Amino acid sequence: MRPISALIACTSLLIASAALADSRVFIIANQADGYGIDQCLARGDKCGVSAARAYCQSHDFAQATNFRRVDPDEITGAVPHAANEKCNANGCGEYVAITCQR
Repeated sequence: MRPISALIACTSLLIASAALADSRVFIIANQADGYGIDQCLARGDKCGVSAARAYCQSHDFAQATNFRRVDPDEITGAVPHAANEKCNANGCGEYVAITCQR
């Protein structure tokens, strides 16, 4: 009886850890919206929690586990810079990474 209980316990742990491991990082443009949400997300401030959670939920994830500003160079050079891109007080080509988990 004992080996069967251990097998059931191990199987349950594997299933639980697989479910927890389902996460994805979304890289989105950090666009100023006039409400300051962009700065909350970029700084990782508490005021960005609701926005990050809403973004994750809109992509069928349960929660946001992390959000922060990322440099375009951190994104393996995949983000092109437009020749006519104008920088302003809010920045130039800023991006936010939001980690979502199921």
